[in-house]
Amino acid sequence: MTLPSAPPNLPGPPPRRLSFLTVPLLIGVIYNAISLLTLPFSAGSINELLAQFATRAGMTPVQLSPQQLAATLWLSFLLTAAIVLLLYFTRRAVLEGRAWGRGASIVIAVLSLLIVPVGTLLGMVMLIGAFDRDVQRYASR
Repeated sequence: MTLPSAPPNLPGPPPRRLSFLTVPLLIGVIYNAISLLTLPFSAGSINELLAQFATRAGMTPVQLSPQQLAATLWLSFLLTAAIVLLLYFTRRAVLEGRAWGRGASIVIAVLSLLIVPVGTLLGMVMLIGAFDRDVQRYASR
């Protein structure tokens, strides 16, 4: 009995540091998917949060109307769903060895450096993996 070989479209065995890209992307997909699932339950807390910000800033509190609240939640839903899809397809492209996946991973890593402290750590790990020579060779299609 022989071992199954890799599909013919892959550029060879995956390098050791490819997981430096794929694991943080998977963490991002899971985190944002959980955030997407909890979004419908945050409707009541948005006006409370706005009121707290206004009192701390010494301004008059602002309350969103039900239409504004619904628009805010739908916009948040669409943006979070787009982020989940971007992370998922980027991870898939990196695993397949596509160059655009590595490029998108670099952009995602640089942007995640701004999310202190966990995003900064994940972004640094992703940048180390993205600039590894073996990963660069693997993702050259």
